[in-house]
Amino acid sequence: MPLKTSHLISSINPLLRNFLTSSTNPRSQLLPGLLFAALWASASVATKFGVESAHPLWLANVRFLIAGTGMLVFAYGIQKNTPLPKGVEWGRLTIFALLNTTIYLGLFVLAMREVSAGVGSLSTATNPLFISLISAVWLRRPLRWQEMAGLALGMVGVCVATYPLLGDAQASVRGLLIMLGSMLSVSVATVYYARFEWRLPPLVINGWQVFLGGLLLLPATVVFAPFEPERFNQTFWLAVFWLVVPVSVVALQLWFYLVRQDTVKASLWLFLCPIFGFAYAALFTGEPITAYTVAGTGFVLAGLWLGRK
Repeated sequence: MPLKTSHLISSINPLLRNFLTSSTNPRSQLLPGLLFAALWASASVATKFGVESAHPLWLANVRFLIAGTGMLVFAYGIQKNTPLPKGVEWGRLTIFALLNTTIYLGLFVLAMREVSAGVGSLSTATNPLFISLISAVWLRRPLRWQEMAGLALGMVGVCVATYPLLGDAQASVRGLLIMLGSMLSVSVATVYYARFEWRLPPLVINGWQVFLGGLLLLPATVVFAPFEPERFNQTFWLAVFWLVVPVSVVALQLWFYLVRQDTVKASLWLFLCPIFGFAYAALFTGEPITAYTVAGTGFVLAGLWLGRK
């Protein structure tokens, strides 16, 4: 039975209140964190509209090249004394772009053809659990039972929320597996980014990684995605605009700011993405909020809370 958005929010309000008032989130992160979560969660709905018009890979490539070019033009054409990447920085930027843009967002747009916008946002919220797992493997530290249990709860939550959608053709197993691959890629990218002291300003890092990510994706787009200019309609360009400005520029700048403050604390703002995501999906695409939605979201948030321990 569909539930109102207010029911979803009220059912997890105590956990959110504890999260927002926790000592792990200083006041300096409150407004940027909230704004990041609200904008980042909107990407699923915008992508859903975009892939209904044109092939997902063309949506991704147009978005990356416009966003990257715009940020680089601003950084080097308007701002003064902006440094260029040097030496090893080019390699780091290319690897980061491959993980954080080409693979992550390339797979994400492909998955959004086969899963609902709400599930897309819910899957994004599992990133902290994958980040915890990947950082444990990368740093060769013992993996705590809370981390494993949290990851298991998160995956159960996504499955529960998705279960009724499989029968309604709003999600597919293949789409969920593609989404899983995208989540793993962005989690690796986050840990990789945090390993280095970056000399470059966040805008420059963001501009180059988005632009390079678009270039790396372009060969696959040309080979596998049919070019149909007539499908680049008003809906497509509105989706591109939203994905470029509020998401690729504003949200990622906020994300880099939060990661520079504290990588683990930054990942906790993804707690809020499912709440915003399901609200957007219900409002703009008419996706129902059901008991499965509430239960699945509860499992994911419980997993995040346990993993945080």
